[in-house]
Amino acid sequence: MGTLLSHATLLMVATVLFAVLALDISVPALVLSAMALSRWMVTLDLGPVEWKGQAA
Repeated sequence: MGTLLSHATLLMVATVLFAVLALDISVPALVLSAMALSRWMVTLDLGPVEWKGQAA
């Protein structure tokens, strides 16, 4: 019974470790993506259009 309990405990610990590792990777990726998107939105040039040619 002791080995079954130790194997189950080891499985749970490994599962939690890999779940935390996945969050450790995905949360910074989401933050960096949001930062890149906000920088892109700020630098997007939406100024008035200046037509080339003769003035009206």
